[in-house]
Amino acid sequence: MTRSDDIHAIETLIYHYADLIDAGRFEELARLFANGCVASPDGEEYAGEQNVLALYRKTTRIYPDTGTPCTEHMTSNVSVQLAETGHTATASSRFTVLQAREGFPLQVIIAGQYRDRFSKREGRWEFTRREMVPRLIGDLSRHLLIPLSP
Repeated sequence: MTRSDDIHAIETLIYHYADLIDAGRFEELARLFANGCVASPDGEEYAGEQNVLALYRKTTRIYPDTGTPCTEHMTSNVSVQLAETGHTATASSRFTVLQAREGFPLQVIIAGQYRDRFSKREGRWEFTRREMVPRLIGDLSRHLLIPLSP
C-alpha cells in the first residue's frame, strides 16, 4: 500500500463514520472504535466498542419513522498526516450537521472540528481516537438527547 493509498483509506474511514451516524447504524459505528475511543466535547473518553455504542444510544435521538437521527453530517477540509513509520496517522477535518423534520426546517444544527488518530493493524486503518470540538452550536433539541453548551 502506498502513502497515497493509506491517506485514501483514512479519508474513506472518516467519511464512513458520517454515513453510519446518519443511517442510525450505531452498532457498526461503534465497531470503528473497537480498539479506540471517542472523546466527547466535555472531555470524557469512551473507549471500546460497547462504551462507544452506549454513548451514541444515550446521546443521539433516533426517529422511529426513519430509524435514523434525520441528519446529514458533511465532512470537509480533511487533512491527513502519516507518521514516518507508516503505522500511525493523525487527521483534522471539519463537520457541519444539517437536520430537517416536520415543523423544523432544514438548518445547520452544529459545526466544528474532528481531531482524529489512527493506527494500522493487520494492514487496515482504524480509529484510535476521535475528539469532537464543536465551534458553532445551533438548535440541537431534535438531534441530541442531552444538552450541549457552547
